Amino acid sequence: MECPNQTAPAEFILAGLQYPKELKVPLLLFFLIMYILTLSGNSLILWVVVSNSQLHKPMYWFLGHLSILDMAFSSVVVPRVIAGFIPGGKIISLGECVAQIFLFHFTGGAECFLYTLMAYDRFIAICKPLHYSNIMNWRTCLILSLGTMMGGCLNSMLETILTFRLPYGRRNHIDYVFCDIPALLKLACADTTLNEIMSLVDVDLVAMTCFILILTSYVYIISAILRISSSEGRCRAFSTCTAHITVVIIYYVPVVFHYLRPTSQDSIDGMVSMFYTTITPFLNPVIYTLRNKEMKTALSKLWAGSPE
Repeated sequence: MECPNQTAPAEFILAGLQYPKELKVPLLLFFLIMYILTLSGNSLILWVVVSNSQLHKPMYWFLGHLSILDMAFSSVVVPRVIAGFIPGGKIISLGECVAQIFLFHFTGGAECFLYTLMAYDRFIAICKPLHYSNIMNWRTCLILSLGTMMGGCLNSMLETILTFRLPYGRRNHIDYVFCDIPALLKLACADTTLNEIMSLVDVDLVAMTCFILILTSYVYIISAILRISSSEGRCRAFSTCTAHITVVIIYYVPVVFHYLRPTSQDSIDGMVSMFYTTITPFLNPVIYTLRNKEMKTALSKLWAGSPE
């Protein structure tokens, strides 16, 4: 495609969500309330983990990091969606668009790695309990946590650089709810084959590899649990894993549906992206609170004014 102007636009216009006019206020309130609840719920989880010494364990160390990433992941997208309901709120500058793409893929990639680490932690705890304290020491946990951040950062940096190295013409209307790579590539005035291949490889190599590692871990975990002689022991072991399995499913299913379909429809993709950027970060603290006995006990103590 020939570009009448090789300079990228100074700003873009987001299409935003498509909805009947009478739903404008209800949708605005929905996203605002969900965002507040997401920040409140994840902040509460983080506070409980930090303030209760009985939760100073690798499992809850990773859970605290997940809460931070969930708040960041939601904050990258949801405030921009809320702004879209306000006159002039659909305009986003080039710098904001670059930052949104980078932060979106950074937090999303870091979460993929973190879910894998959480599965590995449960694998060591259940399959190698005698070696758990030696393997999952605090130095290892710190290194692994930093590794998730570095992995997400490098992955996102590559994607962002490849996207904005392309020339863009005068068209600046992004037919999507926020700045994301597939929607932005449609505005490029050059061959985007390399970018599309890299995006597909990125999802296949990063997300699907992490998902396969998680599934492999749980094959060993379930096999080990079934060998436990007492039913009480099996229930206790399963209870430490079900919350993680649940959040992995509600995170990965929409992502795989969004990025790995042979055809793309912006309206459907927009709704799916709203699920894993709005609903999933809200559900994570709820799931970990309701399905985890230690978390419920710690919350009760915190509510009673006794954090220890």
